[in-house]
Amino acid sequence: MTRILIVEDEQSYLDPLLYQLTREGYEAYGASTGEEAWTLYEEMEFDLVLLDLMLPGVSGTTLCRRMRELRRVPIIMVTAKSTENDVIVGLEIGADDYVTKPYSFRELLARIHAVLRRSIEGQDGGARADAVRTLGCGPVEMSVASHEVRVHGELTAFPLKEFEVLEYLLRNKGHVLTRHQLIARVWGSDYVGDTKTLDVHIKRIRAKIEDDPAHPALLTTVRGVGYRIGE
Repeated sequence: MTRILIVEDEQSYLDPLLYQLTREGYEAYGASTGEEAWTLYEEMEFDLVLLDLMLPGVSGTTLCRRMRELRRVPIIMVTAKSTENDVIVGLEIGADDYVTKPYSFRELLARIHAVLRRSIEGQDGGARADAVRTLGCGPVEMSVASHEVRVHGELTAFPLKEFEVLEYLLRNKGHVLTRHQLIARVWGSDYVGDTKTLDVHIKRIRAKIEDDPAHPALLTTVRGVGYRIGE
């Protein structure tokens, strides 16, 4: 049975989620503080974490970082915050998806299904994806196997989703990829979230690989179509 940890300090959200996810066949556990969540996370193996960004005591961002350091488990941020900066923070610290309150349970369930499916596909397809171990374009060099990116020879940190977006672009260097293709490849064909998520990732990638991110020359926008890296 798939085991989900819900970290939520608002009982009005936590109790219904525990009930609904259990009805859907998941083994659901709840924690209302970061400390309580960390104790459960250390003691048990979870398949997915629903993590509120705003928590008493240990913050959601701190908890996300600690969880990522301990083991690789898919994390969906669930929070009332919805500004672009908050989205960036959530994605930068390792969240796989981001849902803002208020949300419908069906929307959240669709995202849970998508994230779990991508996690399983990632485990099964990791060896195949590593067949081409080194990718590059201009000053960018990517080692797929070691999950490293160098820009002008300098090792540069790329969170998981940024890495996956850049990898897909590099594997299709010189070709235009539509927004739909990028979202379907990285977030799944059944992704139901805001397409702003892709824009945030492109912006963050440009900040790391472009000499002048405001006027990108390497990772360019093909207006009305999508994005391309290289010529």
